Amino acid sequence: MRRTLVDIKLKDLRYLVAVADTGHFGKAAERCFVSQPTLSAQLKKLEDYLGVTLIERQTKGAMLTPAGEDIVLRARRIIEASDEVMEIASGHRDPLAGKLRIAFLPTIGPYLLPHIAVALRAALPRLELMLYEYQTATMLQKLRAGDIDLGVLALPIEDYSLSVESLYDEAFVVAIPENHNLAQRSQIQVSDLEGATLLLLEDGHCLRDQALDVCNRVEVHEKQDFRATSIETLRQMVAAGTGLTLLPELAVRGNYAHTQGLALRPFAEPIPTRHVGAIWRKSNPRHAAIHAVNEIIRQHAL
Repeated sequence: MRRTLVDIKLKDLRYLVAVADTGHFGKAAERCFVSQPTLSAQLKKLEDYLGVTLIERQTKGAMLTPAGEDIVLRARRIIEASDEVMEIASGHRDPLAGKLRIAFLPTIGPYLLPHIAVALRAALPRLELMLYEYQTATMLQKLRAGDIDLGVLALPIEDYSLSVESLYDEAFVVAIPENHNLAQRSQIQVSDLEGATLLLLEDGHCLRDQALDVCNRVEVHEKQDFRATSIETLRQMVAAGTGLTLLPELAVRGNYAHTQGLALRPFAEPIPTRHVGAIWRKSNPRHAAIHAVNEIIRQHAL
C-alpha cells in the first residue's frame, strides 16, 4: 500500500515534535494537553504506519532516532504551514483579532509593557496578546520554529529570513551608589567611568554586550565574581555599593525611578543608546496585527 501524507494526522506530528523538544513522553503529553498513554500510543501507530522507529525509548526519557530527526525537521515545516493556513483564514475574517504571540527580552518587557499595555487594549481590543520573555538566541529559535509571531529586542539582528522594523532608541543611564563621588555630578561622561568597577548581567543578555561596548573606550573593571540574572539584581547590588552599572532609560522610569541607596545620572552628549526593534517571519500572515502592535509601541514607549 502506498503511504501518503494525507494519511498522517497532523496531531501525531505535533506529538512527535513535542517529544523532540522535551525529550520526555510525560512532558510532551502535558504540552499537548493529552494523557501520556494516549500520546505514546499515537506515536507507536505513527511508527507502525511509516515502518520506521522514530523514538528511542529510555527509562528516564526519550530521544529521536536518525529517522526521527529527519522526519521532525519536515514535521515542523508542515505544522508551521498548517498554522499559517489557519492564521490566513483568521486574518481575512478579522486581521486585528485572534491570538498574537509576542516575545520580549527580559531587559525590555517588564519596563516597556507598563507604557504600552493600556494603549494596546484600547486600540486592539479583539487581539489576544500572549506574552513571553526570552533572551535573544532563544527568541530567534522560537521565532524561526513558529512558536512566536513577533519579537521585540535590541538591534541589529543579522537574519535575512526575518523582517525587521525599528521601534525606538533608548538612552543608557549610569546607576551609581549614592555615596560614590560620581553621584555629585549632574551628567556623566563615558571617560568618567575610567577605573570603575562595572556590574554586568550574565552571558546571553545583549545588555551585557551593549554596556561593554559603551565602555570600550575606557578601562573599567568587571566584577569577576558576580554575574546578575536580571536588571533588578543589578539595581540592588549597585545600591549596596558593590559597583556601577548601565541601565536602559525605561528601567529607571516610574516605579523604578527611586531605589534607596542608588543614584541615577544621565550621560552627557553624545548619549549612548540601544536600538530596539521588532522582528518576525517574512512568511507570517499576521502583517496587519504585527504592524499595528509595532506602531503602538513606537508611539508610547518613550
